[in-house]
Amino acid sequence: MLDMELIRKDREAVATALAKRLDPAEANRALDDIQRLDQERRALITEIDAERQRRKAEARAYAEAKRTGVTPEPVAPEAERKQLAELESQLDEVQSRLRTTMSELPNLPADDVVAGGKEANRVVRTFGEPPAVEKVRDHVELSRALGLVDHERGVKLGGSGFWMYTGLGARLEWALVNWLIEQNIQAGYEFLLPPHLLLDSAGFAAGQFPKFYDDVYHLDKQSAPRGQFLLPTAETAILGAFQDEILETAKLPLKAFAYTPCYRREAAGSHSDERGTVRGHQFNKVEIFQFTLPEQAGTALEAMVGHVEGLVEKLGLHFQTSLLAAGDSSAAMKKTLDVEVWMPSTGKYKEVSSVSWGGDYQARRAAIRYREPGGKQTRFVHTLNGSALATSRLFPAILEQFQQPDGSVVVPEVLRDKLGTDLLTPVR
Repeated sequence: MLDMELIRKDREAVATALAKRLDPAEANRALDDIQRLDQERRALITEIDAERQRRKAEARAYAEAKRTGVTPEPVAPEAERKQLAELESQLDEVQSRLRTTMSELPNLPADDVVAGGKEANRVVRTFGEPPAVEKVRDHVELSRALGLVDHERGVKLGGSGFWMYTGLGARLEWALVNWLIEQNIQAGYEFLLPPHLLLDSAGFAAGQFPKFYDDVYHLDKQSAPRGQFLLPTAETAILGAFQDEILETAKLPLKAFAYTPCYRREAAGSHSDERGTVRGHQFNKVEIFQFTLPEQAGTALEAMVGHVEGLVEKLGLHFQTSLLAAGDSSAAMKKTLDVEVWMPSTGKYKEVSSVSWGGDYQARRAAIRYREPGGKQTRFVHTLNGSALATSRLFPAILEQFQQPDGSVVVPEVLRDKLGTDLLTPVR
């Protein structure tokens, strides 16, 4: 959620930033509505305060008259006295409309984030060179030949967009998860295992609701009258865990990570670059998160991107890092860098991690603040998050980049002890 004070003081700057993501006319209409509702809210607050002061003065005068034996002035008629309740009801309605309108606006992109979609993304770094593969097989063909993934039984169990890891495939997936957990602990992140079912308040706090409400799996209202949904990413859970808290300044940055499956309603891809485990309704991901002071955020973003790049580099995969344009990054984020692995079968890069800086946008929605030592005023923290990493994307990249002419696949060195082998060979 944006800072109302910023909209009041510098509407033009807010409109210019929003125009990187929204049609300028749409952005200005929203800002018109917000400023009108804000003016209504402030006028009602003034009127309510005046009415309360009048009533206090009336009560004091009545008490003083009784004390001194003077005949008290007649009190206001009941119809007039009901006015306060009506004003308060109007204020509640205006504040609700203002909150809804504010919540639908995206975050303001950082100054170095350009307008546009995928076409405007910019590669900022590249690691290594694409591997030379004589006869490229895609990861679906390789996973079947190696007995790693049973796509047909996955569909039998869950329907389209699901799969089942088997044998060494299940062990490779679990080896990746365990290795990533170890690496993130070494990097100073606290390990969390949150619930997979979250209250709707967590979805709002993360900026996913209301706009993307239909993109997740919800429980029916009879089963969950408070509103619950299956988490689409552990980002939602980590942020939601600290809602309505004032964090200790001395403990910032607060660094946490979680492993969870992620559940999303988005359609599984039928294109060649989204087949297999690349896109589906359930996948495994390890997510890192930081709560920081505003002045720490820039350094934290650089460190998180570097950490994620280091993970992919340790796996020996060829990848690139791209700065996303405003239209291709999450609406809740000011700035996002994607780490993208090379997929030889398609000749394209595929994102395995989005590392993002949210500024105070999520913290405002979640009411997560900090207080300066010895101070009384609180300020909103800044939030940052990133995949570290999404294994359903790493899995196919490993198969494709490390495939051998005989159909086998070399296991990344860092995973060999966990997997108990250095080579995956076709099932006979």
